[in-house]
Amino acid sequence: MPVHEPKMQTEERLPLKNQSELEALIPVINKLQDVFNTVGADAIQLPQIVVIGTQSSGKSSVLESIVGCSFLPRGVGIVTRRPLVLQLTHVQKDGSEHRSLEDGTMHMEEWAKFLHTKKIFTSYQEILEEIERETEKVAGTNKGISEEPISLKIFSPRVINLTVVDLPGITKVPVGDQPEDIEVKIAKLVRHYIRNPNSLILAVTPANIDIATSESLKLAKEVDPEGRRTLAVITKLDIMDAGTDALDILCGRVIPVKLGIIGVVNRSQQDINNKKGIEQQLKDEAAFLQRKYPSLAARNGTAYLTKTLNRLLMYHIKDCLPELKTRVNVMSAQFQTLLASFGEDVSDKPTTLLQIITKFAAAYCNTIDGTSRHIETNELCGGARICYIFHETFGRTLSSIHPLTGLTSMDILTAIRNAMGTRPPLFVPEVSFELLVKRQIRRLEEPSLRCVELVHEEMQRMVQHCGTEVQTDLLRFPKLHERIVDVMTHLLRRRLPPTNEMVENLVSIELAYINTKHPDFHEDAALVSSLGKSAEEEFQKRLAAASLTADKDHPRNHKMSHASSEESIESSQSERVLSDGQVGNPGNREAGGGWLSGLIPGSKGNEASSKVQREAEVRKDTSSKREATVNLLPDMPSSMRKLSEKENRDCRVIERLIKAYFYIVRKSIQDAVPKAIMHFLVNYVKDNLQSELVSHLYKAEHIEELLQESELIAQRRKEAAEMLKALNEASQVIGEIRETHMW
Repeated sequence: MPVHEPKMQTEERLPLKNQSELEALIPVINKLQDVFNTVGADAIQLPQIVVIGTQSSGKSSVLESIVGCSFLPRGVGIVTRRPLVLQLTHVQKDGSEHRSLEDGTMHMEEWAKFLHTKKIFTSYQEILEEIERETEKVAGTNKGISEEPISLKIFSPRVINLTVVDLPGITKVPVGDQPEDIEVKIAKLVRHYIRNPNSLILAVTPANIDIATSESLKLAKEVDPEGRRTLAVITKLDIMDAGTDALDILCGRVIPVKLGIIGVVNRSQQDINNKKGIEQQLKDEAAFLQRKYPSLAARNGTAYLTKTLNRLLMYHIKDCLPELKTRVNVMSAQFQTLLASFGEDVSDKPTTLLQIITKFAAAYCNTIDGTSRHIETNELCGGARICYIFHETFGRTLSSIHPLTGLTSMDILTAIRNAMGTRPPLFVPEVSFELLVKRQIRRLEEPSLRCVELVHEEMQRMVQHCGTEVQTDLLRFPKLHERIVDVMTHLLRRRLPPTNEMVENLVSIELAYINTKHPDFHEDAALVSSLGKSAEEEFQKRLAAASLTADKDHPRNHKMSHASSEESIESSQSERVLSDGQVGNPGNREAGGGWLSGLIPGSKGNEASSKVQREAEVRKDTSSKREATVNLLPDMPSSMRKLSEKENRDCRVIERLIKAYFYIVRKSIQDAVPKAIMHFLVNYVKDNLQSELVSHLYKAEHIEELLQESELIAQRRKEAAEMLKALNEASQVIGEIRETHMW
């Protein structure tokens, strides 16, 4: 089976000139890395190589072999405890740059720089100590880890252009100050870096374990299932068990990897203790590979790995660069807008304060009128919600109130009797109708006041949602926002009592005068009156029949008793009364019980006829007195007993009149309450809002305090400005790349 190798056919088709131009892309990415590291942002996912592997798998040794010097902490257990972003930049040996140090300017062949300090490091031992110092500063001294990266840039003629990220080794059991979930935390950190689609994954696995159990290849396959970004490195080839080799692994027969599998031999801890150099180790590695794997020696080893990483990264950058350029331009526009939304530093504070007050007042009024530029689509707010309260909430509540709710027939009958006092109920008294209808009208007051409360709550809520353009300013100046809310709250509360008083007065006005001559009510009253007249006609017929009976018992009858003589006298008087035409005369109704006296028989105009009837009843009671004892103290009306025909008729009349008049009042209240709320609350606030804010806020001694900017907004503006600057620099760096670099 042929040896598995990376498929880099594109490289073979490129001329040498384009090849050198492509190599110039890596320093460009390094520049971009420096630009974005200054702002601590990882929104731009730059192409880079991420080294992952288990603890003590040889990751750091691979990096040292690539660099050619020992500059990473070494030891037993977990040593790499913070991500290390390593940028290797090749410099010409004959063209060493001048670098300014504290003691002057001097020439250097190779040097290093950390992002967190301006110091120039010329010794790899100093680099190692600085890495250890920064690691302990953030992660502690007892095996703790941190996600905050260390950025190191090495300039040397012995390296090629690479950008590599070394991560803490994958571990299972916590030691020292490591948390119990150290395995989860490290796995999360590793995934954060290798999930970047622009990163190449360098999965390091020692040869003395079964590659099928490799944790690095497992994590790489999770984020790169097709293997397009994964390159495997097999370390510790020299310490495999006797009689075994890694031929099948290196050829990809066990686990194939698309970008290839490269074996390396690093220094052991004993070699490090014996001060064995990197150059000597590279020679020993080449000899070992030639002796152990002669057919694969040319395609394995640290030198081949370095060139392969350089080539892969170079072409990977070429593929990612167009998308990266677009991403930088889009983010630059976004942060420009964000920075503009935070506003600039305030120079003329009185003018700025007045502008904010004016904008707030206009936005508040526009929200009520529905003319705001930003219309809410998720819920009703402002004037639309007030309209909904008026015509839906308040209207439905009033419509649900029945005119006779809480009134029974016995309640009505009791009211009629109480209105008569000691007098027998000959007719339906007008007082009972007024008493009962007022009781029902009072039930309209509570929902009317609740309507005022709902509108007040909505107007208070509008203070927080009265326009996005104003909200930015209010968030920027929290003290001004707080004072505006206080002024608005005070204004709304001040208008609440007069509005409630007006609504209460509307109900009180209806209670003050029951207008029975109302055009809409007069028709119902006339209809009830006609019903009463039909009953009166029947009563007149009965009265005439009683008069004829009285004629037969005239005094000409010699057998008439003393009682019958008196009856004849009364009957004669009744005949005279009837002959005078006074019975049922509508002209006499006003002298009786008021406008209701003509609705039911038994009014004052029928007094004579009623007297005849009462005399007949007295005689009947006297004749039966001997047979039964009369109960002079009858029981009070009971809700369980059946009402008489006259009582039912009286109750129906009152019920119909209450309904008719209640509907008239309810319609009036439903129309008048929203108008009162609009006049006393909504329109008043709209008309006086700006003057109230100016009078309370626009004071010279308070302007400085009110326009004190929020610390959060100031910090966010600073971060946005730094990010925008970095994006502009990145756009400039990318713009300097010639078209041949990309294509």
